[in-house]
Amino acid sequence: MLFEDPSVSTPQTLPGETAKMSHRQVMQSLTGLLMGMFVSILAGTVVASSLPIIVSDLGGSQTSYTWVVTATLLATTISTPIWGKLADLGNRKLLLQLSLAIFVVASAIAGFSQDTNMLITMRVFQGLGGGGMAALSQVVMADIISPRERGKYMGLFGAIMAVGTVAGPLIGGFITDTINWRWNFFVALPVAVIAILLIQRTLHLPAVPKRKVKIDYFGIVLLSTGVSLLLIWVSMAGTNFDWVSPTSAWMVGGSVLALIAFVIVEIRAEEPLINLDLFKNATFTLAVIASLSVGVTMFGTSVFLSQYMIMARGASATNAGLMTLPMMAGVLVFSTVAGALISRTGKWKMYVVAGSIMQTAGMFLLGTIRYDTNFVLVSTFMFLLGAGVGMVMQNMVLVVQNAVPQKELGVASSAVAFFRSLGGTAGVAALGAVLALKIPEMLAARKDEIGAAIAALGEGGKEVAAAMSSGTMPAMGALPESIRQIIESVYGDAVAHIFAIAAPLGLITILAVIFLPNLPLSKMTRTERSEVEEKAGGIVIDANDLDAAPSPSDASLGIKAEPRPEANDDDLEPTQRH
Repeated sequence: MLFEDPSVSTPQTLPGETAKMSHRQVMQSLTGLLMGMFVSILAGTVVASSLPIIVSDLGGSQTSYTWVVTATLLATTISTPIWGKLADLGNRKLLLQLSLAIFVVASAIAGFSQDTNMLITMRVFQGLGGGGMAALSQVVMADIISPRERGKYMGLFGAIMAVGTVAGPLIGGFITDTINWRWNFFVALPVAVIAILLIQRTLHLPAVPKRKVKIDYFGIVLLSTGVSLLLIWVSMAGTNFDWVSPTSAWMVGGSVLALIAFVIVEIRAEEPLINLDLFKNATFTLAVIASLSVGVTMFGTSVFLSQYMIMARGASATNAGLMTLPMMAGVLVFSTVAGALISRTGKWKMYVVAGSIMQTAGMFLLGTIRYDTNFVLVSTFMFLLGAGVGMVMQNMVLVVQNAVPQKELGVASSAVAFFRSLGGTAGVAALGAVLALKIPEMLAARKDEIGAAIAALGEGGKEVAAAMSSGTMPAMGALPESIRQIIESVYGDAVAHIFAIAAPLGLITILAVIFLPNLPLSKMTRTERSEVEEKAGGIVIDANDLDAAPSPSDASLGIKAEPRPEANDDDLEPTQRH
């Protein structure tokens, strides 16, 4: 049943016709999907502000802290293209419900964690479900909304993401401060059940044509092995073993061999996990490059900003959530506004380029902060960064969906999400590894100052000294004022240091989006374009391109025919708009 889609066609569809959905019908269809996205984001971010407290309570170290985050991102990264491929082959509605169920059940089990190992394991399963939500939500949108109209709905998704990202840390911080951090993992369960039922009731998708399915199992295993080995090496090298060591050699060598084998398998596979021909398409390739660096910015800052607020500024879990609001406000406002303007004008490139510049500037500025930097200034830097991310992140998926053959839309959409998650996972792992090395180094440089502060505590200093040398993350509220100020200064400088390291990657985003081909946005839904492309034998951006449709060989390269002058995209009749 998984690969025979029983979904009902959109209401009022006659044989040979594609239904034209009103805004009300679209919103009705997206209700469950939006709620599902919200609950997955909420369940993922609810622990953000309290994670330092959770890891400290479970006796974890800075490395454990990084892996609690990296485990989810790694599983999301690996599973995203798999979900995307399944979306091209089978029942997208059922897959969507399944991914959401996996996510929230894993979240609930994580609430019973007794140590960081159990928590990390459950975070892996959260990532598997999250990968499905990330890939399938974009594919489902493409099924019922044209690229030209999709901009404003992408903005809506960006707004939901921002609200969930803001609400999560606030709710999690409040629960941690007033009840217990374990309830953070249970809070999303009722909403998830409602979302699954709404998806069943309101989401109606065009049926997928029945065909024989061949799943690329070898590709799945090789991609998982290659990416996992590489990211585990990045996160553990320098702490568990030397960067240049036999362990590093076999991990990196094994990763390279697995990824080379993956490429060979994908070239020969009948149903490849990632169609490598997509990289011949300039839009796809440049969007992938941009998404890699956006992933580092988006995930890296959100993970380590909460740690900065608690460890460097002495904030409680609730206050840490409140203090990251400026960044989320930037994402919310600018993703919504940019999405609406793109749908209204059909022009997208100016917003993406402007967003990439704002994102890069925000990262460079955050690299200058210290533990006592004026918080108004820190808030301004966070807002600028969030605004840039909001304008770039969702629109990378939009421009790719507009530029690839519709039969590859699921794979292409999930590939962009895959590389964004890959960038985020590698970024968090690498930045976390740098932080794990930098903090002991900075503490060692101030050992005389720390020693004097401990000696001044008299007999009580022994307990503080034992806690400081245990290797676990310190509970800031339990430290004496003289020691806490030193630790806050160290964490403030260390977190700023990793932001400064990540900032230059923003320059890659700017270059990639500048060179993106400025293709017009189609006004046809995926179903309409699929029918037209099949008849025309190539990529057709809109109905006015039919007379000049490219050949199949040109289409595989992402070459688009020039539209006829008399059929300018802005001159279509109102009846052609939907």
